[in-house]
Amino acid sequence: MTEQLLVSNPKEVPKRRDALQEKYDQEPKKKEQDLTSQHAKLPIPTGWRILVLPFKMKDKTKGGILITDDVVERAQVASTCGLVLEVGPDAYKDKERYPKGPWCKKGTWVVFARYAGSRIKIDGGEVRLLNDDEVLATVENPEDIFHDY
Repeated sequence: MTEQLLVSNPKEVPKRRDALQEKYDQEPKKKEQDLTSQHAKLPIPTGWRILVLPFKMKDKTKGGILITDDVVERAQVASTCGLVLEVGPDAYKDKERYPKGPWCKKGTWVVFARYAGSRIKIDGGEVRLLNDDEVLATVENPEDIFHDY
């Protein structure tokens, strides 16, 4: 009787240890599949374009106060940061325009103008497709250049 009080649905509780182990072994695989399917939804940049995931500021202060979207937008008026997810095959290949080589690569945090690139809505947010010359700078940590509340 106490077992029924503790478990809301006794059919979900595995009876054997092996069944329990199988359940937990399958959970990481499911998470990996979810990440793979999300990655498959991302567009692949062509030509000289770069796929960037914009940085989203925290929605809470250190003290626990919620920050509205309006305040976050005002803090990001001039420029925006993003993480480079993919670089197109022709990005930074022009030796005349980029004699010192690429400005950024996959995994680099970059700064770009607020309205630069094409915004693409995906599940859970948006990504941007930028031209290779729309990158203004690179940064180590995007939180360093935004106002910390």
